[in-house]
Amino acid sequence: MHRRDILNSLLSGLILPLVPLKIASAAAKTGRRIVLIELSGANDGLNTVIPFANDRYFDLRPNLAIEPKDRFSISNSLALHSALTNLGNVWERGELAVIQGLGYPGANRSHFKSIALWETGGDGSGSGKTGWLTEDMEELGAAYDFDAHGISLDGGMGIFTSQNGVWLSMTSAEQFKRLSKSTIAAKSTSQNPALEMLLTRAAALNSSMERITNKLSTSRGRNFKIRAGDLGRQLSLATTLIAAGIDTPVLKVKIDGFDTHEDQSWRHQRLLENLGRAVSGFAQQLRKIDQWDNTLVLTYSEFGRRAVENSTNGTDHGTAAPHFMAGGAINGGLYGTHPSLSALIDGDMQFTMDYRSVYEWILSQWFEIESNRFKEYRTDKLNSLMV
Repeated sequence: MHRRDILNSLLSGLILPLVPLKIASAAAKTGRRIVLIELSGANDGLNTVIPFANDRYFDLRPNLAIEPKDRFSISNSLALHSALTNLGNVWERGELAVIQGLGYPGANRSHFKSIALWETGGDGSGSGKTGWLTEDMEELGAAYDFDAHGISLDGGMGIFTSQNGVWLSMTSAEQFKRLSKSTIAAKSTSQNPALEMLLTRAAALNSSMERITNKLSTSRGRNFKIRAGDLGRQLSLATTLIAAGIDTPVLKVKIDGFDTHEDQSWRHQRLLENLGRAVSGFAQQLRKIDQWDNTLVLTYSEFGRRAVENSTNGTDHGTAAPHFMAGGAINGGLYGTHPSLSALIDGDMQFTMDYRSVYEWILSQWFEIESNRFKEYRTDKLNSLMV
Protein backbone atom coordinates (compact mmCIF):
# COMPACT_ATOMS: atom_id res chain seq x y z
CA MET A 1 0.00 0.00 0.00
CA HIS A 2 1.39 3.43 -0.92
CA ARG A 3 1.78 6.19 1.65
CA ARG A 4 -1.06 8.14 0.07
CA ASP A 5 -3.31 5.09 0.45
CA ILE A 6 -2.33 4.74 4.09
CA LEU A 7 -3.17 8.35 4.81
CA ASN A 8 -6.47 8.08 2.95
CA SER A 9 -7.41 5.00 4.94
CA LEU A 10 -6.60 6.67 8.21
CA LEU A 11 -8.41 9.87 7.35
CA SER A 12 -11.48 8.03 6.07
CA GLY A 13 -12.10 6.53 9.49
CA LEU A 14 -10.92 3.05 8.63
CA ILE A 15 -8.56 3.05 11.55
CA LEU A 16 -8.67 5.22 14.62
CA PRO A 17 -7.43 5.15 18.23
CA LEU A 18 -8.42 2.56 20.71
CA VAL A 19 -9.98 1.77 24.02
CA PRO A 20 -7.86 2.40 27.13
CA LEU A 21 -5.79 -0.41 28.52
CA LYS A 22 -7.66 -0.41 31.84
CA ILE A 23 -10.78 -1.36 29.88
CA ALA A 24 -8.72 -4.01 28.14
CA SER A 25 -7.46 -5.30 31.47
CA ALA A 26 -10.94 -5.52 32.95
CA ALA A 27 -12.39 -7.15 29.84
CA ALA A 28 -9.57 -9.69 29.84
CA LYS A 29 -10.30 -10.54 33.47
CA THR A 30 -14.07 -10.73 33.21
CA GLY A 31 -14.46 -11.89 29.59
CA ARG A 32 -17.12 -9.23 29.13
CA ARG A 33 -17.93 -7.02 26.18
CA ILE A 34 -20.25 -4.09 25.52
CA VAL A 35 -22.25 -3.46 22.36
CA LEU A 36 -23.22 0.19 21.94
CA ILE A 37 -26.30 0.97 19.81
CA GLU A 38 -26.59 4.59 18.71
CA LEU A 39 -30.17 5.70 18.04
CA SER A 40 -29.10 8.43 15.64
CA GLY A 41 -31.32 11.47 15.23
CA ALA A 42 -32.71 11.48 18.79
CA ASN A 43 -35.27 8.87 19.75
CA ASP A 44 -38.65 9.97 21.12
CA GLY A 45 -38.54 8.35 24.53
CA LEU A 46 -42.08 9.37 25.45
CA ASN A 47 -43.57 7.21 22.69
CA THR A 48 -41.09 4.41 23.39
CA VAL A 49 -41.68 4.06 27.14
CA ILE A 50 -45.24 5.35 27.40
CA PRO A 51 -46.73 6.86 30.62
CA PHE A 52 -50.23 5.72 29.69
CA ALA A 53 -51.65 6.23 33.19
CA ASN A 54 -50.87 9.96 33.07
CA ASP A 55 -53.67 12.00 31.47
CA ARG A 56 -51.20 14.78 30.82
CA TYR A 57 -49.51 12.59 28.22
CA PHE A 58 -52.65 12.55 26.09
CA ASP A 59 -53.16 16.29 26.55
CA LEU A 60 -49.65 16.98 25.27
CA ARG A 61 -50.02 14.62 22.33
CA PRO A 62 -53.59 14.66 20.99
CA ASN A 63 -52.45 13.17 17.66
CA LEU A 64 -49.31 11.23 18.56
CA ALA A 65 -50.29 9.56 21.84
CA ILE A 66 -50.01 5.76 21.61
CA GLU A 67 -53.38 4.06 22.02
CA PRO A 68 -53.96 0.85 24.01
CA LYS A 69 -53.92 -1.40 20.94
CA ASP A 70 -50.42 -0.14 20.07
CA ARG A 71 -48.69 -0.71 23.40
CA PHE A 72 -48.04 -3.40 26.00
CA SER A 73 -47.71 -2.75 29.71
CA ILE A 74 -44.52 -3.28 31.70
CA SER A 75 -45.91 -1.77 34.92
CA ASN A 76 -49.11 -0.26 36.29
CA SER A 77 -48.28 3.07 34.67
CA LEU A 78 -45.80 2.43 31.86
CA ALA A 79 -45.90 0.54 28.57
CA LEU A 80 -43.65 -0.14 25.61
CA HIS A 81 -44.67 0.62 22.03
CA SER A 82 -46.09 -2.51 20.39
CA ALA A 83 -43.44 -2.16 17.69
CA LEU A 84 -41.06 -3.41 20.39
CA THR A 85 -42.94 -6.68 20.85
CA ASN A 86 -39.83 -8.71 20.03
CA LEU A 87 -37.88 -6.77 22.64
CA GLY A 88 -40.71 -7.63 25.01
CA ASN A 89 -39.45 -11.22 24.86
CA VAL A 90 -36.16 -10.04 26.36
CA TRP A 91 -38.15 -8.13 29.00
CA GLU A 92 -40.12 -11.23 29.92
CA ARG A 93 -36.89 -13.17 30.43
CA GLY A 94 -35.80 -10.51 32.93
CA GLU A 95 -32.88 -9.45 30.72
CA LEU A 96 -33.97 -5.92 29.75
CA ALA A 97 -33.56 -2.83 31.90
CA VAL A 98 -35.30 0.46 31.17
CA ILE A 99 -33.32 3.36 32.61
CA GLN A 100 -35.57 6.39 32.80
CA GLY A 101 -35.07 10.14 32.55
CA LEU A 102 -31.49 10.28 31.29
CA GLY A 103 -30.02 13.64 30.41
CA TYR A 104 -27.46 16.22 31.50
CA PRO A 105 -27.30 19.82 32.81
CA GLY A 106 -27.36 22.60 30.26
CA ALA A 107 -28.91 20.50 27.50
CA ASN A 108 -27.82 21.29 23.95
CA ARG A 109 -30.31 20.67 21.13
CA SER A 110 -27.77 20.51 18.31
CA HIS A 111 -27.38 16.99 16.92
CA PHE A 112 -23.65 17.39 16.39
CA LYS A 113 -22.87 19.06 19.69
CA SER A 114 -25.07 16.86 21.85
CA ILE A 115 -23.86 13.55 20.40
CA ALA A 116 -20.32 14.79 20.99
CA LEU A 117 -21.25 15.40 24.63
CA TRP A 118 -22.71 11.90 25.03
CA GLU A 119 -19.68 10.36 23.34
CA THR A 120 -17.15 12.21 25.48
CA GLY A 121 -19.04 12.30 28.77
CA GLY A 122 -19.65 16.06 28.72
CA ASP A 123 -22.56 18.36 29.49
CA GLY A 124 -23.72 21.86 28.62
CA SER A 125 -20.50 23.32 30.03
CA GLY A 126 -18.41 21.51 27.41
CA SER A 127 -17.39 18.18 25.94
CA GLY A 128 -14.38 16.05 26.75
CA LYS A 129 -11.36 15.67 24.52
CA THR A 130 -11.60 11.91 24.34
CA GLY A 131 -14.33 9.27 24.26
CA TRP A 132 -16.07 8.44 27.51
CA LEU A 133 -14.46 5.00 27.58
CA THR A 134 -10.98 6.44 27.26
CA GLU A 135 -10.44 9.77 28.98
CA ASP A 136 -9.70 8.53 32.50
CA MET A 137 -7.56 5.69 31.20
CA GLU A 138 -4.52 7.64 30.07
CA GLU A 139 -2.16 5.83 32.39
CA LEU A 140 -1.13 2.97 30.22
CA GLY A 141 -0.44 -0.39 31.78
CA ALA A 142 0.75 -3.56 30.19
CA ALA A 143 -1.06 -4.28 26.92
CA TYR A 144 -3.37 -7.29 26.74
CA ASP A 145 -3.32 -9.47 23.72
CA PHE A 146 -6.65 -8.56 22.13
CA ASP A 147 -7.28 -8.96 18.43
CA ALA A 148 -8.63 -5.41 18.59
CA HIS A 149 -9.71 -3.27 21.48
CA GLY A 150 -12.80 -2.05 19.69
CA ILE A 151 -14.57 -2.31 16.36
CA SER A 152 -17.17 0.02 14.88
CA LEU A 153 -19.57 -1.75 12.54
CA ASP A 154 -21.26 1.44 11.32
CA GLY A 155 -18.21 3.60 10.54
CA GLY A 156 -18.79 6.01 13.43
CA MET A 157 -15.67 6.41 15.54
CA GLY A 158 -16.15 9.59 17.59
CA ILE A 159 -17.04 7.73 20.77
CA PHE A 160 -13.64 6.00 20.70
CA THR A 161 -11.41 9.03 20.25
CA SER A 162 -8.14 8.54 22.15
CA GLN A 163 -4.44 9.16 21.83
CA ASN A 164 -3.54 5.55 22.51
CA GLY A 165 -4.16 2.15 21.05
CA VAL A 166 -5.99 0.89 17.99
CA TRP A 167 -9.64 0.90 16.90
CA LEU A 168 -10.94 -0.69 13.74
CA SER A 169 -13.89 0.02 11.49
CA MET A 170 -15.56 -2.88 9.70
CA THR A 171 -18.75 -2.66 7.68
CA SER A 172 -18.23 -5.94 5.81
CA ALA A 173 -16.21 -9.00 6.82
CA GLU A 174 -15.33 -9.81 3.21
CA GLN A 175 -14.23 -6.27 2.46
CA PHE A 176 -12.20 -6.27 5.67
CA LYS A 177 -10.44 -9.49 4.68
CA ARG A 178 -9.58 -8.10 1.25
CA LEU A 179 -8.24 -4.90 2.76
CA SER A 180 -6.11 -6.77 5.28
CA LYS A 181 -4.17 -8.36 2.42
CA SER A 182 -2.67 -4.95 1.61
CA THR A 183 0.76 -4.55 3.15
CA ILE A 184 1.75 -1.54 5.20
CA ALA A 185 5.40 -0.75 5.85
CA ALA A 186 6.35 -1.08 9.50
CA LYS A 187 9.03 1.55 9.26
CA SER A 188 9.67 4.67 7.23
CA THR A 189 12.71 6.69 6.38
CA SER A 190 10.55 9.79 6.11
CA GLN A 191 11.72 12.90 7.90
CA ASN A 192 8.08 13.84 8.48
CA PRO A 193 7.26 13.03 12.15
CA ALA A 194 3.53 12.93 11.52
CA LEU A 195 3.90 10.44 8.68
CA GLU A 196 6.35 8.41 10.76
CA MET A 197 3.79 8.15 13.54
CA LEU A 198 1.04 7.12 11.14
CA LEU A 199 3.20 4.42 9.59
CA THR A 200 4.17 3.05 12.99
CA ARG A 201 0.54 2.84 14.03
CA ALA A 202 -0.36 1.36 10.66
CA ALA A 203 2.03 -1.53 11.23
CA ALA A 204 0.30 -2.44 14.50
CA LEU A 205 -3.08 -2.10 12.84
CA ASN A 206 -2.01 -4.31 9.98
CA SER A 207 -1.01 -7.02 12.44
CA SER A 208 -4.38 -6.73 14.20
CA MET A 209 -6.27 -6.91 10.91
CA GLU A 210 -4.29 -9.98 9.87
CA ARG A 211 -5.15 -11.81 13.10
CA ILE A 212 -8.84 -11.01 12.72
CA THR A 213 -8.82 -12.08 9.07
CA ASN A 214 -7.17 -15.39 9.97
CA LYS A 215 -9.83 -16.11 12.58
CA LEU A 216 -12.64 -15.22 10.20
CA SER A 217 -11.12 -17.39 7.47
CA THR A 218 -10.56 -20.42 9.69
CA SER A 219 -13.87 -20.25 11.56
CA ARG A 220 -16.65 -22.59 10.64
CA GLY A 221 -18.10 -19.94 8.38
CA ARG A 222 -21.36 -19.72 10.27
CA ASN A 223 -23.56 -17.17 8.58
CA PHE A 224 -25.80 -15.39 11.08
CA LYS A 225 -28.85 -13.59 9.77
CA ILE A 226 -30.80 -11.14 11.92
CA ARG A 227 -33.58 -9.71 9.78
CA ALA A 228 -34.04 -6.18 11.05
CA GLY A 229 -32.88 -3.73 8.41
CA ASP A 230 -29.37 -2.32 8.50
CA LEU A 231 -29.16 -2.66 12.28
CA GLY A 232 -29.88 -6.35 11.87
CA ARG A 233 -27.06 -6.55 9.33
CA GLN A 234 -24.64 -4.88 11.74
CA LEU A 235 -25.61 -7.13 14.65
CA SER A 236 -25.37 -10.17 12.36
CA LEU A 237 -21.78 -9.12 11.68
CA ALA A 238 -21.21 -8.62 15.41
CA THR A 239 -22.46 -12.16 16.04
CA THR A 240 -20.14 -13.50 13.32
CA LEU A 241 -17.16 -11.80 14.95
CA ILE A 242 -18.04 -13.12 18.40
CA ALA A 243 -18.63 -16.65 17.09
CA ALA A 244 -15.29 -16.58 15.25
CA GLY A 245 -13.54 -15.84 18.53
CA ILE A 246 -12.59 -12.27 17.68
CA ASP A 247 -11.37 -10.93 21.00
CA THR A 248 -12.56 -7.33 21.44
CA PRO A 249 -14.27 -5.72 24.45
CA VAL A 250 -16.24 -3.05 22.56
CA LEU A 251 -18.47 -3.17 19.48
CA LYS A 252 -20.48 -0.24 18.16
CA VAL A 253 -23.50 -0.16 15.81
CA LYS A 254 -26.07 2.44 14.75
CA ILE A 255 -29.65 2.77 13.54
CA ASP A 256 -30.42 6.07 11.82
CA GLY A 257 -33.62 8.03 11.22
CA PHE A 258 -34.92 9.09 14.65
CA ASP A 259 -35.12 12.82 13.83
CA THR A 260 -38.91 12.67 13.52
CA HIS A 261 -39.99 16.29 13.10
CA GLU A 262 -42.90 15.27 10.88
CA ASP A 263 -45.08 12.21 10.22
CA GLN A 264 -43.61 10.58 13.29
CA SER A 265 -46.12 7.80 13.91
CA TRP A 266 -45.28 5.45 11.05
CA ARG A 267 -41.61 6.41 10.88
CA HIS A 268 -41.05 5.83 14.59
CA GLN A 269 -42.94 2.55 14.49
CA ARG A 270 -40.72 1.20 11.71
CA LEU A 271 -37.56 2.22 13.55
CA LEU A 272 -38.69 0.62 16.81
CA GLU A 273 -39.66 -2.56 14.98
CA ASN A 274 -36.13 -2.88 13.60
CA LEU A 275 -34.61 -2.07 16.98
CA GLY A 276 -36.75 -4.67 18.74
CA ARG A 277 -36.15 -7.39 16.16
CA ALA A 278 -32.43 -6.65 16.03
CA VAL A 279 -31.79 -6.78 19.77
CA SER A 280 -34.04 -9.80 20.29
CA GLY A 281 -32.41 -11.64 17.38
CA PHE A 282 -28.95 -10.75 18.65
CA ALA A 283 -29.82 -12.13 22.08
CA GLN A 284 -31.14 -15.36 20.55
CA GLN A 285 -28.01 -15.89 18.48
CA LEU A 286 -25.66 -15.20 21.37
CA ARG A 287 -27.55 -17.60 23.64
CA LYS A 288 -26.95 -20.33 21.06
CA ILE A 289 -23.18 -19.80 21.21
CA ASP A 290 -23.11 -19.22 24.99
CA GLN A 291 -22.06 -15.56 24.73
CA TRP A 292 -25.15 -13.69 25.96
CA ASP A 293 -24.23 -13.73 29.66
CA ASN A 294 -20.99 -11.82 29.08
CA THR A 295 -22.47 -9.32 26.63
CA LEU A 296 -23.99 -5.98 27.60
CA VAL A 297 -26.11 -4.02 25.10
CA LEU A 298 -26.68 -0.29 25.67
CA THR A 299 -28.67 2.17 23.57
CA TYR A 300 -27.84 5.87 23.51
CA SER A 301 -28.96 8.94 21.57
CA GLU A 302 -28.01 12.61 21.41
CA PHE A 303 -31.12 13.74 23.29
CA GLY A 304 -34.82 13.03 23.65
CA ARG A 305 -37.71 14.91 22.06
CA ARG A 306 -40.14 17.49 23.42
CA ALA A 307 -43.17 16.27 25.30
CA VAL A 308 -45.42 18.56 23.25
CA GLU A 309 -46.14 17.42 19.69
CA ASN A 310 -45.58 19.95 16.90
CA SER A 311 -47.88 21.11 14.10
CA THR A 312 -46.54 18.60 11.54
CA ASN A 313 -47.44 15.44 13.46
CA GLY A 314 -43.93 15.13 14.81
CA THR A 315 -41.77 16.14 17.75
CA ASP A 316 -38.87 18.53 18.05
CA HIS A 317 -35.51 18.31 19.79
CA GLY A 318 -35.84 17.81 23.53
CA THR A 319 -33.85 16.73 26.55
CA ALA A 320 -34.54 13.75 28.81
CA ALA A 321 -35.21 10.24 27.49
CA PRO A 322 -35.07 6.60 28.61
CA HIS A 323 -32.58 4.05 27.30
CA PHE A 324 -32.31 0.29 27.24
CA MET A 325 -29.70 -2.01 28.72
CA ALA A 326 -29.87 -5.72 27.94
CA GLY A 327 -27.84 -8.85 28.56
CA GLY A 328 -27.90 -12.29 30.10
CA ALA A 329 -26.38 -10.92 33.32
CA ILE A 330 -28.73 -7.94 33.54
CA ASN A 331 -31.40 -7.84 36.21
CA GLY A 332 -34.24 -6.49 34.12
CA GLY A 333 -36.80 -3.96 35.26
CA LEU A 334 -37.43 -0.24 35.62
CA TYR A 335 -34.67 1.95 36.98
CA GLY A 336 -34.79 5.62 37.89
CA THR A 337 -37.80 7.91 37.79
CA HIS A 338 -39.93 8.91 34.83
CA PRO A 339 -39.72 12.69 34.30
CA SER A 340 -42.70 14.77 35.37
CA LEU A 341 -45.10 15.86 32.63
CA SER A 342 -46.39 18.68 34.82
CA ALA A 343 -43.08 20.49 35.23
CA LEU A 344 -42.06 21.13 31.64
CA ILE A 345 -39.71 23.90 30.62
CA ASP A 346 -40.21 25.08 27.04
CA GLY A 347 -42.07 21.86 26.35
CA ASP A 348 -39.20 19.76 27.69
CA MET A 349 -39.14 17.14 30.40
CA GLN A 350 -36.40 17.60 32.98
CA PHE A 351 -33.90 14.78 33.39
CA THR A 352 -34.04 12.73 36.59
CA MET A 353 -30.73 10.89 36.22
CA ASP A 354 -27.45 12.10 34.76
CA TYR A 355 -26.55 9.77 31.88
CA ARG A 356 -23.01 9.62 33.23
CA SER A 357 -24.34 7.55 36.12
CA VAL A 358 -24.89 4.79 33.56
CA TYR A 359 -21.35 5.21 32.27
CA GLU A 360 -20.04 4.99 35.82
CA TRP A 361 -21.98 1.76 36.41
CA ILE A 362 -20.62 0.23 33.21
CA LEU A 363 -17.04 1.10 34.10
CA SER A 364 -17.17 0.20 37.80
CA GLN A 365 -19.54 -2.76 37.79
CA TRP A 366 -19.42 -4.31 34.33
CA PHE A 367 -15.74 -3.78 33.58
CA GLU A 368 -14.76 -3.70 37.27
CA ILE A 369 -12.88 -0.41 37.03
CA GLU A 370 -13.67 1.02 40.45
CA SER A 371 -11.71 4.22 39.99
CA ASN A 372 -12.99 6.04 36.91
CA ARG A 373 -13.67 9.59 35.77
CA PHE A 374 -17.42 9.33 36.43
CA LYS A 375 -17.13 8.29 40.06
CA GLU A 376 -18.95 11.45 41.23
CA TYR A 377 -22.05 10.29 39.32
CA ARG A 378 -22.32 6.95 41.08
CA THR A 379 -25.88 6.29 42.23
CA ASP A 380 -27.57 3.62 44.30
CA LYS A 381 -30.49 3.70 41.83
CA LEU A 382 -28.54 1.27 39.64
CA ASN A 383 -27.23 -0.99 42.39
CA SER A 384 -29.35 -3.99 41.42
CA LEU A 385 -28.74 -3.84 37.66
CA MET A 386 -26.67 -7.01 37.52
CA VAL A 387 -27.76 -10.49 38.53
